[in-house]
Amino acid sequence: MTTLKAEIVELIRQEGPIGISRYMALALGHPRHGYYMARDPLGADGDFTTAPEISQMFGELLGLWAAHAWQAMGAPRRFSLIELGPGRGTLMADMLRATRIVPGFHAALWVHLVETSPVLRGRQAAALGSFEPVWHDSIAGALDGPAIVVANEFLDALPLDQFVMTPEGWRERLVGLGDDGELAFGLAAASEETLRIAAPAGSVFEQPGIALDIVTEVAGHLAAEGGAALFIDYGSVRSGFGDTLQAMKRHEFVSPLTEPGEADLTVHVDFERVGQAVLRAGAALHGPATQRDFLLALGLPQRAQALSLKADATQRTKISTAFDRLIAQGETGMGDLFKVLALSQRSLPPLPGFDLHRLPDQG
Repeated sequence: MTTLKAEIVELIRQEGPIGISRYMALALGHPRHGYYMARDPLGADGDFTTAPEISQMFGELLGLWAAHAWQAMGAPRRFSLIELGPGRGTLMADMLRATRIVPGFHAALWVHLVETSPVLRGRQAAALGSFEPVWHDSIAGALDGPAIVVANEFLDALPLDQFVMTPEGWRERLVGLGDDGELAFGLAAASEETLRIAAPAGSVFEQPGIALDIVTEVAGHLAAEGGAALFIDYGSVRSGFGDTLQAMKRHEFVSPLTEPGEADLTVHVDFERVGQAVLRAGAALHGPATQRDFLLALGLPQRAQALSLKADATQRTKISTAFDRLIAQGETGMGDLFKVLALSQRSLPPLPGFDLHRLPDQG
């Protein structure tokens, strides 16, 4: 039994079953034993791989997207370039390298990183040290004046609550102890009277309160101060029911309760509800689009061709493989599974990637 699992078992023995959101928060962010607190989970030697680690093209196109948004904002002399959950700093490094060609962009930006992991902050410092980034534990500290916000695979790691429809109504899904003393899912004894949603018995309803609060905060700030934000994650375009909690270890799915603190826990993002939060906060909504459509509209084929012209045979193969992976179709293909949603101050014009507007070539 892992140290964190032992702590959670003891917590439940003393206080009773805990909600899914509290379980996720402990498993991912426990100060000493949380999944993100003591490891770099990315890459072939980790538990999962993200788009920026697959290819530099992903970050380069997002960088030029950000530069286009800055120009659409009127090219303010000072703005915050914010990334939520920056991983190793790879995405931001690629964005900054690609935007060196944009006059005035680097002179105006101030890099802010929202990151709680000490290990990953170290990786980010190594990748971005020359830009003197400022780190924050939460988005609130990073939002100051005009801003461009980028978040790739961030919302999926935020804790949420789950409820199950029973003959007595909605009851919260909890983590407790089974007869064998192991962690087990169960239901609260009392019904959740605040939920007024009709659904068949057995349906699971997920309440991503933290994610919606963060999106609302970003949208409200951009509506008032100016700017744009880009959220890229796996999830659904339409709201629905279902249990999307999953755990990943060594690139394989495992039980979410088996090794808390040793496996990544994620959930699918409900982009319809995220979009509704954006509009309620007073910002403009763009998308969502599939990652495939978004990257193709930004000019991914042209960028891949430009890189291939300067590459040897081995490098060309890697570029082609990465290209295919980023836009792969099907239920499990990144191109369809991942969605892209942007929000902005209402006065901004249409943004690239959502109106078939392609970014200029880098050369």
